[in-house]
Amino acid sequence: MNSFIKFGCLIGFACAMATPVFAGEEKVMLMLGGKYCDAYLGNVRDALTKVAGVKAVDLESMKGHAVVTVESGKVKPVQLATAVNGVKGDSWYCTGEIMK
Repeated sequence: MNSFIKFGCLIGFACAMATPVFAGEEKVMLMLGGKYCDAYLGNVRDALTKVAGVKAVDLESMKGHAVVTVESGKVKPVQLATAVNGVKGDSWYCTGEIMK
């Protein structure tokens, strides 16, 4: 039994060491709007990924929202909203509102 516990601890330690640590990241959620925004999600993704410090953009887990993973302290949420608001014109096609 003692060997079994030691083996389990060894496995747990190995898994903990192999799991990457994502310190310094945060998620920002934007509510998407605009008459035709659903048709331009590719453009929204492109605009968000061009913002320096953006690591990932998820447009699929919540309909009508963008969940953006950014480097902590490198990106202000307003930069993300501005990027979305610039897609295909002035608020007609896409708008991004920061969710708190």
